[in-house]
Amino acid sequence: MRNLSDLFGRKNSASTAKERLRLVLIHDRSTLAPGAMEALRDELVEVISRHVEVDPGEVRLELTQEGRSQRLLADIPLKRRSEPVPDEY
Repeated sequence: MRNLSDLFGRKNSASTAKERLRLVLIHDRSTLAPGAMEALRDELVEVISRHVEVDPGEVRLELTQEGRSQRLLADIPLKRRSEPVPDEY
């Protein structure tokens, strides 16, 4: 027989605490100072915008932890070009 927490999709307190601890550890282990992520985002937009048109309001950066390594994920939406891309690309 299922208990009420199973019916409502609630996690038990141990798994909730474990997830919170994981997020705290990811944040503590990151080598980026506060505000550095925003500066990195701005620089990425600036550099990529030299080559393609970017929608800066939609750029998202995420720092993830996989085992002992960290990964920076960037989601950078490009705006559509109205002109054809040259053959050299």
